[in-house]
Amino acid sequence: MKTSEKKERTVIHLQIGEVHEYFGSIANIFEFHSTEELGITYGSLRNYSLSPNNPYINSRCTIRKGVLHQKAGGRGIKKENK
Repeated sequence: MKTSEKKERTVIHLQIGEVHEYFGSIANIFEFHSTEELGITYGSLRNYSLSPNNPYINSRCTIRKGVLHQKAGGRGIKKENK
């Protein structure tokens, strides 16, 4: 991988009331919150087709999917001697 390439990472944003939390996957949300808290099951949320343009919204929470923007870096990669 070249140092100028960026990895694209997904982030799941959960909002319950005024509380905002960020997760690396849909499954990770359910390690911290129950189906009753969220008002949706893991399977239903997976089938929902969550996307940046299609957030899940109900009376208990809002769940959005986005992209985490990162700086391209070359830390830890040795440069070739020419």
